[in-house]
Amino acid sequence: MAETVGSLADKLSIVELKIYHMQEQAERPGADEAFRAHCHERLEVLRMQRGDLAAELTTLVADIAAGRVVPKVYLQMKMYNDPKYRING
Repeated sequence: MAETVGSLADKLSIVELKIYHMQEQAERPGADEAFRAHCHERLEVLRMQRGDLAAELTTLVADIAAGRVVPKVYLQMKMYNDPKYRING
């Protein structure tokens, strides 16, 4: 499984922020029409990405709930600041 619930939620939140700010730019007073059109094109792409990510998250959560997917949990294996791993320690 390449994506986790957390990674999909993270990507979704980033796309939401991009949509919010791109919408602001698309409606910015004083911006020329070419710039606004460019922003609206980007908004379409961002909204498509949001839909794809939301669908993927929904599918993953349903698969986990149904037992079709079992998420893996990895332990953190940090070696820094641990005296056991020092060469001259």
